Amino acid sequence: MNIIVSKEIEQVCPDFVGAAVEAYCKNTPYSEALWGEINSLAERYKAELTTETLKQLPGIEATRRVYKKCGKDPSRYRPASEALIRRVLQGKSLYQIDTLVDLINLASIAYGYSIGGFDADKFHGDTLTLGVGRAGEPYEGIGRGLINIEGLPVYRDADGGVGTPTSDNERTKIDINTTHLMVLINGYDGNEQHVRENAEFIQDLLRKYCDSDGGQYTVYR
Repeated sequence: MNIIVSKEIEQVCPDFVGAAVEAYCKNTPYSEALWGEINSLAERYKAELTTETLKQLPGIEATRRVYKKCGKDPSRYRPASEALIRRVLQGKSLYQIDTLVDLINLASIAYGYSIGGFDADKFHGDTLTLGVGRAGEPYEGIGRGLINIEGLPVYRDADGGVGTPTSDNERTKIDINTTHLMVLINGYDGNEQHVRENAEFIQDLLRKYCDSDGGQYTVYR
């Protein structure tokens, strides 16, 4: 899969760096050991963060800044990493979906990046382009129905939008039968080392919980 960062994104975030993790794996409905890791991190965050200070985490702060530059209100359309950690800090449990989705959520809250997780076999074409959502552009967020992605960074395949930092698209979502995974890490803070560490963390989780060799990752900008 070729990944292109458009001029639109370069203009609002010249330091953007992303990583794509591609792996073959086995999904399962639930992993008790994985949830032990999720709950341990959640307890740590409750002791260290508030719903205000979490906005200062570099990955979240940078994503919110890009939203504003693109004309989107980050408090109305929260980046997924912020929404997940905010939920934890409010004393709510994270949604339990399946092992692949749950480990991507763990990777997101652990590093503060909004991460897209996709069934790679559902992509159309061989290229993903990261651009900015347009007025009236159709987009069905997972569990959200049609959402307004105007002003949101969005990855598009040959048939349209598949992922934003707020919500991925129903069309390319992971399900229990997913065996070909693509994960996109969005480093709007430009910290390549941190993005790489996030990718390697995901590979490690895949080895532990999804009967995978961890696949491979590539960095793009």
